[in-house]
Amino acid sequence: MAKKQKKVGIDQIHMQNAIKTLAANIRFASVDDPIRSIVVTSSVPNEGKTTVAISLAEAIASSGSSVLLLECDMRRRSIANSLGIHARSGVYSVLCGQTALADAMVATGTRGMYFLDSEPHIPNPDVLLSSKRFRKMVDAALDSFDYVIFDTPPLSAFVDAAVLSTVADGTLLVVGQNVVRRDELASSHAQLEKAGANLIGAVMNLCKSEKSEYYTEYYSRGGDDSNAPAAPVNAPTTQAVSKPSSLRPVARKAPRAAGASRQSAPAAQNPVAAQGLKPIPQTGAKIAPDTTAQFIASIQPGSKK
Repeated sequence: MAKKQKKVGIDQIHMQNAIKTLAANIRFASVDDPIRSIVVTSSVPNEGKTTVAISLAEAIASSGSSVLLLECDMRRRSIANSLGIHARSGVYSVLCGQTALADAMVATGTRGMYFLDSEPHIPNPDVLLSSKRFRKMVDAALDSFDYVIFDTPPLSAFVDAAVLSTVADGTLLVVGQNVVRRDELASSHAQLEKAGANLIGAVMNLCKSEKSEYYTEYYSRGGDDSNAPAAPVNAPTTQAVSKPSSLRPVARKAPRAAGASRQSAPAAQNPVAAQGLKPIPQTGAKIAPDTTAQFIASIQPGSKK
């Protein structure tokens, strides 16, 4: 039993290091034009895209940056249950003008990480995600946060992720080992390319890690800590977490040229009527190749497995 617990601990360390490496790769992917808004999607269900999205947000927040995690899988919401957080308002309320963005998002257990949920039974999510008001909301979030991460449905089921890829700076494609077929992955890649997405990488998930024996021995045996000073213990804070409105303003990039996907249209005087939105009735108050294209090419039919 002790060996099993030790193995689980080492696996968690590998997972944490992999996510931190992913966050660092995104941070340094483009120095001149930083990637700050990220779509996380997959080809088929059960590839672990939501787990990757949450873990990535936590890693970014732990590094000292602020991040907002959006639930954009409006047909199968799962982030709230995973985080154990339930908000009173969500994306639809913000777009309808019923709730301010700062009031709809909630703080998580990780400092600097906030979550914006999505109400259930939203009609036509793909139309909502492609609306001008949604783009304006994303721009407002980027004024207060360093990063914005979108968790989206699988590409094989809905077009939502492809639509969002035109709004975000970059897209991550989660690939579940022994879950997705080659043709399904190739089809997802083609769909993102057709949408003009900036596919910044593929994340191999649910795979057996190749551990170095020196790495495993280092964390298994440990060192002689008998003379080491006691580590300080930080008691959980009970201080209320400030709303995003109190966060420091984030430097924005220069506006893109006319016709660019991230350009926002002027807000209408009556935003609800302009978008034709109506309030929702409340029922109760390694693969890490040189390029992503190389990775996708390696799984094309006829290539070597």
